Amino acid sequence: MDAFTAHHGDLLAGSYDCVDRIVLNAYSLGHNAGGFRTWWRRWHADGDDSLDDNHLMRLAGRFARRVRGWAKANGVPVVDCVAGERKHRIAEDYLRDHTVGIGVFLVLVAKAPATVWKVARSSGSGKICNLDKTRQYVNHYSFHIMDPTWGHLTIKMSGHAPFGAQVILNGHEFVACAAHAAEVGFAKEGNCFTRIGEPERLAQIADTLSQPGTAGRLGQVIDAWIYTSCLCFGLDLAEQQASYFRYSYSVYQVEYSRNLLFGSGSRMERLFDMIIDRTRTRLDLPMVRTLFGVGHRPHRADPELSPRQGVVILRPQWNLTIFKIHFGLLTLKAYSKGERVLRFEAIVHNTKTLRTGRALDKFGPIVARLAGMVDRFTTMLDCIDTGFLPDGILDELPAPSQIGTVRVGGIDVNKSRTRAAIAAVTALALAPDGFSVTDLAATVHAQTGEHYTTRQAAYDLRKLRGKRLVTKPGRTRRYHVPDDAARTLSAILTLRTHVIAPVLAGARKPVGRPRKTYTRIDRDYDNLRAGMRALFDDLGIATAA
Repeated sequence: MDAFTAHHGDLLAGSYDCVDRIVLNAYSLGHNAGGFRTWWRRWHADGDDSLDDNHLMRLAGRFARRVRGWAKANGVPVVDCVAGERKHRIAEDYLRDHTVGIGVFLVLVAKAPATVWKVARSSGSGKICNLDKTRQYVNHYSFHIMDPTWGHLTIKMSGHAPFGAQVILNGHEFVACAAHAAEVGFAKEGNCFTRIGEPERLAQIADTLSQPGTAGRLGQVIDAWIYTSCLCFGLDLAEQQASYFRYSYSVYQVEYSRNLLFGSGSRMERLFDMIIDRTRTRLDLPMVRTLFGVGHRPHRADPELSPRQGVVILRPQWNLTIFKIHFGLLTLKAYSKGERVLRFEAIVHNTKTLRTGRALDKFGPIVARLAGMVDRFTTMLDCIDTGFLPDGILDELPAPSQIGTVRVGGIDVNKSRTRAAIAAVTALALAPDGFSVTDLAATVHAQTGEHYTTRQAAYDLRKLRGKRLVTKPGRTRRYHVPDDAARTLSAILTLRTHVIAPVLAGARKPVGRPRKTYTRIDRDYDNLRAGMRALFDDLGIATAA
């Protein structure tokens, strides 16, 4: 259990972790020049004598005619989409208004970049002298399929050989199908379970997506549909067997979420808003968005669900507050969902950044890395939100320390450069893979606008390492902030910036015009200032010149 869940466990009615959106790329032998010619020779008895631009264009035209002819004969709508149109919204609206069976229920057509081969032949001998791999905008056909085990999945395939494809699945659809089969009552809003009859059982079902066997199940469900429902329009089953056409799969994008179900939606909203208010300046969040709904969150939990209740899809009615932090091709998100669900997400936009490998059999390690990122995200968010000052830490910070045999200076929080470095380290504490000296220098420069070199950043990090507020594991060049150190750094900044400075300033200056808005923190400040003035008088410290 992470620190955030443990800290607020008394407010929770349940929780579950789930793999959300899964995007896999399907590629074949024809994605390189030699492989493409080999595949063509297997398919055609005359070798590659018939391989030219005309035959390839006819192949793409045949794909389009077959798709539209089959869709018309089977009553499946084909929608030509314009640029920028959100295609998943079209599918969601269609599912909301129609009852569909197992198989392809919708085909969306839109242009997207794909591999298109250009054949150049010698004018003399007529043999192929060049096979050029180009990237062009061509029609892609998104086959929306209803699977009995995985629910709604999408296979987007190019109409041009070698028929590159992309498969999009959602883990919540799989869990919903499995929970419905196990007679676990739930209510589902989009890709989130907003009400659960038996949270422990649903959490166990969701955990199956993180098991090693998930890669095999993914391969089976894709193979079951991609050859017989998508590729068959470009190559029928006989042509697929004759040319030995087979796909291999690689993991491209994955989302992993931790969903906390609160007993009261109003208490969840107050808690999340308070956490955002306290941490957005410490984390240097560029933007926090709030999408306002049409109603208030309920103060009481909803009645229990029937164990046979199925999926309920509703439009959002509650305010949605969301903030996200980007670390290159990794994104961390936190937002409220439904009536009383708080979700934390880790998203990898391209799995190459994880350096775990991208083959389908690496799906387990990829999910494990994302689960670790969510653990660190929620734990560090709680540490930065709730600071803690150990006994004697303010006296120990200015004293010199030692790293190995090297003596380093102490930390003087009264210096603006030191405070800027601590603020930057706190903001970078959420980085999934730690941060480098260059990252610290760039963050300090972005926050303060002042010149701050990597040499200064390295020296400040050395001082923080001396106080064990920053660690550098092994021989790596990346730095990490331990959990307890994050609480200490957050408390030092809060004490110096939000307690000492404003209270002393208010004690010296009389209260001016009344504020238009008066919050609990404003009330606490006024009480402290009044008490400080009395304390200064008793100690003989003048508050005015």
